[in-house]
Amino acid sequence: MNETVFRIITGLLLFFGVGISAYFRARADRASGERLSRNADGTPMMLFIRVLGLVLWLSPLVYLINPAWMTWSKFGLPEWTRWLGVGVGLLCVAGIYWLFTSIGSGITPVSATRKEHKLSTHGIYRWVRHPLYTIGSSFIVSIGITADNWFIIIMGVLAFIGMAIRTPKEEANLIEKFGDEYREYMKKTGRFIPKFH
Repeated sequence: MNETVFRIITGLLLFFGVGISAYFRARADRASGERLSRNADGTPMMLFIRVLGLVLWLSPLVYLINPAWMTWSKFGLPEWTRWLGVGVGLLCVAGIYWLFTSIGSGITPVSATRKEHKLSTHGIYRWVRHPLYTIGSSFIVSIGITADNWFIIIMGVLAFIGMAIRTPKEEANLIEKFGDEYREYMKKTGRFIPKFH
């Protein structure tokens, strides 16, 4: 298969995945009338997230501009594996849409909650408390598989680890805001994947 086909598909996946996220985040900011400080998670964590985020988003863009610049991190995956990456990427785009329509204006760029935040327990949030972290990192991994690039895959894994490290602080904020309602919700749902009883 021509590399150009995988580049086009990678570009489309990124366009739709990032586009959906940007649209719903901007809409949440407008609906709530507030923009939360990106320093709410503390300087070291935000520095880590910003540096990782920059590298994470630049690496697929470099691949899209010129795959030869990323040959140092090429796997040499068989074509069927790359198509599997495309399939997972499409599922992730659908998951991104589902989670943003489920959480509505409650989405924030940091672990802090909005003043008028309502606890989302429907849609995908009926089963998973933090689907954005699971789906978002899976999306980056799928981009890496589609692009046949181990560095992009590692960026997806590191993004998940960074978000997982931040999750206890986020959950403490949610417990502070919602109290027993959130504690009960935690008993019924998985943190990153559905809880099987």
